[in-house]
Amino acid sequence: QVELVESGGGLVQAGGSLTLSCGAPRILSSDYAMSWFRKAPGLERQFVAAISQSGSSTYFSDSVKGRFTISRDNAKSTVELMMNSLKPEETAVYYCAARDRYYSPVDYYNTQGIGYAYWGQGTQVTVSS
Repeated sequence: QVELVESGGGLVQAGGSLTLSCGAPRILSSDYAMSWFRKAPGLERQFVAAISQSGSSTYFSDSVKGRFTISRDNAKSTVELMMNSLKPEETAVYYCAARDRYYSPVDYYNTQGIGYAYWGQGTQVTVSS
């Protein structure tokens, strides 16, 4: 059973920063492109960011571009999401997800959450105003 484990969530004031981490100790994370999504109460799940298998390519939703960065350490099987200038409306549960391996390396994300083999349980991020 593959397990993705998120950590690093918490309470932060608006304008503050948090770094989320996603661990995948039972898989070789270099085999999987990885993404972060978030879901706020009453709203649909939203794509946040993605990183290719090698880490050479990244993609961000327009709402976080320039404020969030995503990185990975394949030797440690971890992916990080660094979030700066957080806004109250970004309060949500944040999930990491591993892309199905049968997709080509250039097809390393899907903003609708389609084609992901594994999902974590999520970590709560609360941004106070």
